[in-house]
Amino acid sequence: MEKNIIKNVRETVPLVHNITNYVTVNDVANILLACGGSPIMADDAGEVVEITSICGGLNINIGTLNGRTIESMILAGKRANELDHITVLDPVGAGASKLRTETAMQLLKEVRFSVIRGNVSELKTLWGGEGTTKGVDADIADRATEENLDDMMEFAKKLSKKTGAVIAMTGAIDVVANESKGYAIRNGNPLMSKITGTGCMLSGVVAAYCVANPKHLLDATAVAVAAMGLSGEIGFERLEKTALGGTSSYRTYIIDAMSNMSDGILQEGIKIEAR
Repeated sequence: MEKNIIKNVRETVPLVHNITNYVTVNDVANILLACGGSPIMADDAGEVVEITSICGGLNINIGTLNGRTIESMILAGKRANELDHITVLDPVGAGASKLRTETAMQLLKEVRFSVIRGNVSELKTLWGGEGTTKGVDADIADRATEENLDDMMEFAKKLSKKTGAVIAMTGAIDVVANESKGYAIRNGNPLMSKITGTGCMLSGVVAAYCVANPKHLLDATAVAVAAMGLSGEIGFERLEKTALGGTSSYRTYIIDAMSNMSDGILQEGIKIEAR
């Protein structure tokens, strides 16, 4: 795996345009600042092409869709492709409604993505299978486990070949793959699933890491996933020492841990396996 992924982010301060959902927009902005990037949030069709033009990366999240932002996503995505910028798709809740599914498929048709990050259910929907979702969460049957990890890795590689994007499949075990190589990542803490927005935050971090390391998209994505998981572990250790701490404190501690993350800290705590 490439070294200095995080160092490159800190040194280049990549500017990332986020068309994300209004539930988590503040957390996405804060985690981008914490990881060493610089966020811009703009979703009006009248300016997204200009904003995308000045940024190195575009992060599209379909968590709170409406007709206005769908147009903006497509305009921004096409402009990013014209400039050969990094593009990240977070297909939140794809499969939960006709609008979400059709929008995700339209985006895949009209925009070329560098990375697609989602849970197993969302990614199965993009493939065109029978993936189901529980709101915006993965169905209980759609989880990467030690028993089905080989199958999940193979699926991620096939989806990467189909879409041309690095696939980041997140869950209890995270899978990051292109069509020929993959990583299984076991960092994280179950309590992270009780905080709205950890997945959305991760997509922003992925965008920043890839902008700063454009020749190593697979490794940059894997490091972003591992760094977020490790931040969850470090934050949980801090939470356990806080008598009255709860999930709100935990969210803050995760962002704190990300702000202090380095290649050295990551190498000491990363739990990654090449597959």
